Amino acid sequence: MTSEILSPSPETRHRTSAGSRSDPPARRRGRSWRRALRRDWQLYSLAVLPLLFFLVFRYLPMAGNVIAFRRFRPGGNVFGEYWVGLRYFTMFLNDPTFWEVFTNTLVLGTLTLLFCFPLPIVLALLLNEVRTGRVRRFVQSVSYLPHFLSIVIVAAMVMQLFSVDGTVNQIVRGVGGDPVSFLQQPEWFRSIYVSSEVWQTVGWGTILYLAALTTIDDNLYEAARIDGAGRWRQTWHVTLPGIRPTMVTLLILNIGTFMAVGFEKILLLYNPLTYPTADVVSTYLYRMGFESSNFSYAAAIGLFEAVIGLVLVLSANTISRRTVGTSLW
Repeated sequence: MTSEILSPSPETRHRTSAGSRSDPPARRRGRSWRRALRRDWQLYSLAVLPLLFFLVFRYLPMAGNVIAFRRFRPGGNVFGEYWVGLRYFTMFLNDPTFWEVFTNTLVLGTLTLLFCFPLPIVLALLLNEVRTGRVRRFVQSVSYLPHFLSIVIVAAMVMQLFSVDGTVNQIVRGVGGDPVSFLQQPEWFRSIYVSSEVWQTVGWGTILYLAALTTIDDNLYEAARIDGAGRWRQTWHVTLPGIRPTMVTLLILNIGTFMAVGFEKILLLYNPLTYPTADVVSTYLYRMGFESSNFSYAAAIGLFEAVIGLVLVLSANTISRRTVGTSLW
């Protein structure tokens, strides 16, 4: 008698299961989300500060982009005095100086991507082949160290190395050559910038690739050896496909920052003599906004740069998803 009272009848169980199946998917997702929030609220609370950071310093400042379409005067209305439409966009599109710095941005961004993206992969593959733990740790430590130096220190080191009395010119004198003012000649700036960027970032970029290499199944290498594949074929057919998702993800992220070429380092290294090859969109924007106090014009340039970056990310993500089946979303 007690068991009959406590246990539901088959009809009741059928109605309950049918009712749960008849709930709309949105309601079921809402219930599961609230249940997960109640269960793991301590973990979710850890995301509050990062979300507040992005809200305050990333999303709220987007409201200031409205001054790209309004006339802004320092000390006046924070959102501009009156509407001017696309006037500032027309100004920089018709400005020959803007197209010069835009070309410099494309050239420096392309060179940085060509050298700074594949070299960490190569270094990670080489470190993966090193079997002596002590040598591997030493190379990793030496290659990681430049990442922890501030941009100011790196720029100071570059200026000391390539100054007229610097180390490089001392070597030039030692072999019987004449000293060269590298930092005052436009044709040398791109080589100096890209080489310093490679030295500073390549070692740190290997960390994600080394972590991805550890996830590759050793049985794949064993099967490749049984099939007669050497180290090069194992790398080509096993290692590179194994880290391809990481490679594609980092490539898309690098393309997203294509237009934002190292602003801080360029600002510290360039001078009026090297403007023809060193001046990029971000430094031109800085001069227009803070040195010339033309904030609306600078906001229009910055919005234009951001839109190009967004288009590049969306395009790279779409192409990657359709060609290799890997994407950010």
